[in-house]
Amino acid sequence: MYDLHLTAEQLEFRDTVRDFVEREIKPIALHPNRLEPFEKPLLLDILDKASRMGLRTLALSQELGGAGADNLTSCIVMEELAAGDVDIAATLAQTSTLARVLFDQAMTPEQRTRFLPQFLADDRYHLAFADEEPDPDLRWKYYRPTVVETDCRTTAVRQGNGDWVVNGVKAFVANAPIAKLIAVQVKIDPKTSGTGGVSTLLVSRDTPGLTVRDYKDIGRQAGPDGGPSLLWYHGTRGEVVFKDCRVPANYLLGKEGENALSGAAQSVQRGIPQFAAINIGIGRVAYEAAVDYAKLRVQGGRHIIEHQAIGTILADIAIKLEVARNTVWKAAWALDHPDAVARRSLSDLSLQTIAKVFTSEVLYEVALDAQECFGGMGVMRDMPLPKYVHDARIFLHSGESNSVAKFRIAEAVAGFR
Repeated sequence: MYDLHLTAEQLEFRDTVRDFVEREIKPIALHPNRLEPFEKPLLLDILDKASRMGLRTLALSQELGGAGADNLTSCIVMEELAAGDVDIAATLAQTSTLARVLFDQAMTPEQRTRFLPQFLADDRYHLAFADEEPDPDLRWKYYRPTVVETDCRTTAVRQGNGDWVVNGVKAFVANAPIAKLIAVQVKIDPKTSGTGGVSTLLVSRDTPGLTVRDYKDIGRQAGPDGGPSLLWYHGTRGEVVFKDCRVPANYLLGKEGENALSGAAQSVQRGIPQFAAINIGIGRVAYEAAVDYAKLRVQGGRHIIEHQAIGTILADIAIKLEVARNTVWKAAWALDHPDAVARRSLSDLSLQTIAKVFTSEVLYEVALDAQECFGGMGVMRDMPLPKYVHDARIFLHSGESNSVAKFRIAEAVAGFR
């Protein structure tokens, strides 16, 4: 089974990021002025500092200039970052994960030569993956054959010189407002190409014909008073519009008509362990706040942590956090050691899907229980507890829904193919 002794490098990563969170992130992220408004602008200066620490290139291989962190190490780092600010953690998790997929696995040497130097040199060079259409037809049916064809309405038409002209809209694209390189899923027009099918194109942010609308701004325009709106996602998200957007022929990932990033899409959609680890960071910091408050608040002549009711709540939270972390670490370790399933050391169920479902449900309970320890203070908007509850609740509905994830697990249990 996996070794629970963290390496010296993993401990150094954890301690360094934890210190960074305490010194740089928490004083700003938890300031009452930032907790009071619904709108929370992304802390770009802090994000830049995290990038300079190497957290943006955390999962990129060392050969290409990154830290080469495996999935378990990335989970450890993301939990620590989320304890400071969930939006920074979500942004860096998206970029670092896509960096490994794009630069280490999907790009040709020529594409890598074109894009990698820019990515390494610019602390604000973030990545995005645009695959979801507005009002997507997910076509999910429990215990029935899934539709193989992807619901992709964004089209790419080959021109006479080999370039592509892209038209369409991609919705709910994580990192879109700050991304400088977007990998977009397109449907190849079979009339101008011999294959058709779905492919992936690399599109630079400054390409003419590409427009990004931040959902934060869209929500403000749609609001009844045009004011700040309560965000329903972590990090940044936007709508990416392509209108006669011309993309060079050699920016195609993989072979024409082959969905080069289908695996990446499924991993991000179904909740890679890094995002479950971010959820643990939220629960942990809510738990720590509850413990600190219970040691401070006096009622009936004793600190409330000495009261049996509060002690039991805190014990339940501690149990849930430990089990959730073990679930996420096991899923991350399984991704780093795929041979463990083949050798029957691990179940062949999707452990990352299980981790996503379990953490999202349990950590929401943790946040609510931690809030309960504060009594009436737990609902004050200048206190961090409402923020933690809101952050944890988002995970119940982000990415693939828990109901669909449970359908997939149920089919695996039943042996349906």
